[in-house]
Amino acid sequence: MEPPEDLRTILDLTQDKVVVVDSDGHYQYANAATERILGYDIEAFVGTNTFEYIHPEDREEVQSTFERLVDINEELIETATFRHRAADGSWIWFESRMWNRADPDLDGYVVSSRDVTARLAAERRQHEAETQLRRLAKHTDDVLWMFSADWGNVHFVNEAFEDIWGMSRETLIDEPWRFLERVHTDDRPDVKRAMEQLSDGAAIDIEYRVERDRSFQSWVWVKGHPIVESGEVTRVVGFARDITNRRRRERQLRVLDNLLRHNLRNVLNVVLGHADLARQRAGPEVEAGMDAITSVATELLTTVEKERRIVELLVESPGPSPIDISTLLSDLVADARRSYPEASVTLDCSTAQSVFAIPEIRHAIAELLENAIVHACGRAAIEIRARSRSDHVSIRIEDTAPPIPRNEFEPLFSSRNPSELYHGTGLGLWLVYWAVDLSNGELGFGRTPKDDGNVVTVRLQTVR
Repeated sequence: MEPPEDLRTILDLTQDKVVVVDSDGHYQYANAATERILGYDIEAFVGTNTFEYIHPEDREEVQSTFERLVDINEELIETATFRHRAADGSWIWFESRMWNRADPDLDGYVVSSRDVTARLAAERRQHEAETQLRRLAKHTDDVLWMFSADWGNVHFVNEAFEDIWGMSRETLIDEPWRFLERVHTDDRPDVKRAMEQLSDGAAIDIEYRVERDRSFQSWVWVKGHPIVESGEVTRVVGFARDITNRRRRERQLRVLDNLLRHNLRNVLNVVLGHADLARQRAGPEVEAGMDAITSVATELLTTVEKERRIVELLVESPGPSPIDISTLLSDLVADARRSYPEASVTLDCSTAQSVFAIPEIRHAIAELLENAIVHACGRAAIEIRARSRSDHVSIRIEDTAPPIPRNEFEPLFSSRNPSELYHGTGLGLWLVYWAVDLSNGELGFGRTPKDDGNVVTVRLQTVR
């Protein structure tokens, strides 16, 4: 028996599948949403048995629930979630509610079913993501953390916290500010300022010392981000990584750098002084030999200076930031023209956009420009062109010099370790390579179409 016409109109306007079934589960009525969701012709659908459409894995439980509702005397509403076959053979997840009070006017039980396929799929994806996050948090050496915006509550912290801070997670959860007790007193003001910045909605990036065993020899790198909801910071999240070994290596590198530069500079200055005295007091043959010694010693002093720049680049250089490449190239070309007035240096960079690069990119391009001039055959003629592409600026430096030996630039791009037979002769191109690499750029070497000069290309990301 179908519902009255006015009731059918209302039921056909609902978004959920609404059906009437008899005590055996046969469909007596189905609204318009049934055809829209499942794709069945309503006339053919009515009269069939509902359990024929339920997934085999869900059928027994759903049928048991239905029979219990039909047999029980007291009024009861039950909800069941199951898969229902659609006309195209796919499976639709339904969340169905049935009231066990049979309606005499409808000659059956009313069952309302909502399509929850998308919701269950989203819940499944969320569950999988949470499972993966829990596994990551358990096995990573980084501290993963989440606090309330006021730092008064710990929403999450993984086990790595105990290894780095030397404090139990329970202690931190009970008293969230206690982790500051393990921060070096000299670093504590900076850490508190970083916490305030996070609470105010700004991301942070900071390095500081923590007390693991009361020696303050442990360093951590911390990055944090605010979580903003409806324009308000509700939580702060981030990670902390133990960088003690990196800090130790940096200090060792600085010590060696200072000792080598100091000792080499002193020795080479003595060599230059004695060479100058010998040149003044000796004949032409000795003077020629002293010129060679002076040249080699001066070259070594230049190498020492480049070594200092490389150490600063590797240890202290900040990340890439916006740089006006047209202004930078114009300044470098002006410097080159003053230092080498006999050289011809032309520049075309009128269409170049600003780029992301580290500050040392200036030294890198200056090194390439100087190399092109001093190694030129005859009068140097250098052309520099900078062009903006879709996502980068290409800087092309073309010279009139002999081919750059392959053993000078191939080691830059190889995973092989330098050896007596596989290495360059200086640090200049290494300085160029590392400056470009730390700028997330690309470096290339080639020859001109006529093979009468070198072409060095530097590609840097554009600022958008």
